[in-house]
Amino acid sequence: MLRPDGILETALYVADLDAAERFYGEVMGLERIAKVEGRHVFFACGKGVLLLFNPDKTLQPPSNPAMPVPTHGAAGPGHACFRAEPVDLDAWRGHLEEAGVVIEADFRWPNGARSIYFRDPDGNSLEIAEPKLWGL
Repeated sequence: MLRPDGILETALYVADLDAAERFYGEVMGLERIAKVEGRHVFFACGKGVLLLFNPDKTLQPPSNPAMPVPTHGAAGPGHACFRAEPVDLDAWRGHLEEAGVVIEADFRWPNGARSIYFRDPDGNSLEIAEPKLWGL
């Protein structure tokens, strides 16, 4: 049976691309790898990519016939979970709080894995968790 090796990209939709770019670049420490003004900004994240789109622009049909990416998008806040080693979670919590990010929850799951929940400037639910959350 064929199975994917992992998730290559995750997409979130944001109304304010500039605020999102600052948050993910400065607070989350991700490296920007692509940007189209007013449409999207992409960041490298480990072995994957975080795609941030202006939802209004992704509903428009492609204008370049050489890149026939279908329209796509979502409405309302989404969710993404970042992976971190257990020894780094206290540092992440302190870093987020110093940046003025409100921690919504910090708890241990029944399997002992710890998750920290917070939101980006557009209200997307973000999480930093130990890989053992999913047995990884």
